[in-house]
Amino acid sequence: METDWIWGLVGGGLIGLGGAVFLLGNGRIMGASGILGGLIDGSGQSNMAERLVFLIGVLVTPMLLLPLYDGGVDTHLTSNTAVIIAAGLLVGIGTRIANGCTSGHGVCGISRLSLRGIVATVFYILAGGLTIALFRHVLGVI
Repeated sequence: METDWIWGLVGGGLIGLGGAVFLLGNGRIMGASGILGGLIDGSGQSNMAERLVFLIGVLVTPMLLLPLYDGGVDTHLTSNTAVIIAAGLLVGIGTRIANGCTSGHGVCGISRLSLRGIVATVFYILAGGLTIALFRHVLGVI
């Protein structure tokens, strides 16, 4: 029986739980790009410890869950390094343009019925779909 959907549900639940804990812990909305961006550009000096703890949790939690996977993890990630770099740059640029990422706008924004979060998430989904269509079907890269 195919069980990949369960891991998607677990991952979504963990992101939601992380957002709730972050909000309850410090009264601010969780946005992963803002947390990381504040470390990179130096604007998050005042709360660097909580930013680092959050990022460590993002990196360590999948490693803790790894023993639960039976046959390993299949991410369907391309082996084309140029595509991976381009994707990372496009995501980074997009989060700066939108003033946030899918965790801030999608998970936390939609759950608060934020119009800005809903609109941003719709455009994230559309941009992702168009990018896949372009790279896979037009350029044949992925």
